[in-house]
Amino acid sequence: WYHDNLTRHAAEALLLSNGQDGSYLLRKSNEREDLYSLSVRGKDSVKHFHVEHTGTSFKFGFNEFSNLKELVMHFANQPLIGSETGTLIVLKHPYPRQVEEPSIYESVRVHTAMQTGRTESDLVPNAPSLGTKEGYLIKQGKIVKSWKTRWFTLHRNELKYFKDQTATEPIRALDLTECSAVQFDYSQERVNCFCLVFPLRTYYLCAKTGIEADEWIRILRWKLTQIRKQLEERNATISS
Repeated sequence: WYHDNLTRHAAEALLLSNGQDGSYLLRKSNEREDLYSLSVRGKDSVKHFHVEHTGTSFKFGFNEFSNLKELVMHFANQPLIGSETGTLIVLKHPYPRQVEEPSIYESVRVHTAMQTGRTESDLVPNAPSLGTKEGYLIKQGKIVKSWKTRWFTLHRNELKYFKDQTATEPIRALDLTECSAVQFDYSQERVNCFCLVFPLRTYYLCAKTGIEADEWIRILRWKLTQIRKQLEERNATISS
């Protein structure tokens, strides 16, 4: 749960997108070499606390600890005062630095499902992690080849698209187990385009930037790799 040079903004994005009440991580502070920042999610906001490394101990407010584990153990049972309103925050869920998904901070939302517990030692990463992403893409129509902006969400093995971000019902849900390829596409007059190849149709999508298009391609390809791996394992089990 130590994230080294993760920025304040990125820490907030990770904890709000993928964390839960009590999720925390430690990162270097931008202010001084001997300072760390403990970022903790409390309900719908993230609070940042200074942790000073004296060389022999870690100072947190009026408390002093010989190591970080001792600090975490203490605040797993002793709530932090998170804000002027008196919101109580307890360190419950360390946000891991190493996850299975492509680690694209701030743009690819990385979820790690973990067993709940009260201290770091209680937590066991015993659940499969889930890579998700969402955002606006421009999509080419099936019959009329016009381009329209749609809100896309990637969750588990489904890529859904909606009229906009506020819509509750998707226009369509694409089953990625049926997708054979994801790749950049240069056949369109637009830039930053990529396509998803399905048996009955190829979907053409464009992102605002090349970086964003690359991020979508990377996580979608990772999904296809995971799907194939699961299928191979299932077939091997059946045949044995």
